[in-house]
Amino acid sequence: MAREKFVIDSLECFVTVVELRSLSKAAVHLEMAVSSVSRKIDALEAELGARLLLRSSRQVILSDAGERFLPRARNILAELAEGKSAVQELDSEPRGLLTVTAPAAFGRLHVAPAIAAFLQRHPLIEVDLHVSDDVVDLLARRVDVAVRAGVLPASDLVATRLAGMQRLVTASPAYLERHGWPRKPEDLLDHQCLTVNGRVPPRGWWRFEGVNGNQPLPVKGKLRCDDTDSLLHAAISGAGIAHLANWLTSDAIVAGQLVPVFPMLPVEHVASPRRSPDEPAIHAVHMPGRSNQAKAQLLIRHLKEYFGSPPYWDLALEAAGAGERRAP
Repeated sequence: MAREKFVIDSLECFVTVVELRSLSKAAVHLEMAVSSVSRKIDALEAELGARLLLRSSRQVILSDAGERFLPRARNILAELAEGKSAVQELDSEPRGLLTVTAPAAFGRLHVAPAIAAFLQRHPLIEVDLHVSDDVVDLLARRVDVAVRAGVLPASDLVATRLAGMQRLVTASPAYLERHGWPRKPEDLLDHQCLTVNGRVPPRGWWRFEGVNGNQPLPVKGKLRCDDTDSLLHAAISGAGIAHLANWLTSDAIVAGQLVPVFPMLPVEHVASPRRSPDEPAIHAVHMPGRSNQAKAQLLIRHLKEYFGSPPYWDLALEAAGAGERRAP
């Protein structure tokens, strides 16, 4: 038993050093002496018969063997943490704190109500919810679950797809009455389009299949903003045409404040299991091997169940006839 514990401790030291890129930072994080961390990694390398880390006075980097071994070490620790949490919570109500982040608009509209329902089901759990469009470092900020919208970059995080996502071209009825109804995407070049200012546009922004070589249309407009929620309200007020996510525009479309200029994709297409890795979607991500793994997965399952498949905002859009062309 002592040997198995030493191996597990060595794996944890190895993974933490890699993630923090420093023996000293790993020692602080693990509440150990630097010499103890170094000794455990030396023992792990001796057990494997390979150098895992290349260490100098200034930096610690992975060797070729270390790069191959790292995902296996993480998987071992993740399975152990999950099994330990499952055993501990087998006869008890889940309890404790979860730290969650979500994009600002999606967090306000959909994550916060979902978490409110989650807390009713699990009264001994507490949640710190942070809504921001900044992509945070889960390890540095000690985040248990991050909800992210768009295309996920490659990473070591464990990702669960919660819902599909598509962008809809919408405008207020008043704007369309004054300026006319675009018949095809290229017509948007002659309209006031509400665009993002001050940051890189989201993937798929003003991009349409088979149009302009599948590159974004160079649309223009008098109003630019770095906040999509503000662009939504500007579109409702008649300032121009917006290209925003289905989950953001659904309530306004159902209420008749906005009209889809072009029909949305059918729900069955959005929910199709044949998905490209570059397809925008809503995901929940978490780090493998965290002590809150069981509670994090409990929340992720709840979010997936709460949103539904297809998600409730797509069902509302379908019921409102968003897939139909309404131009006169």
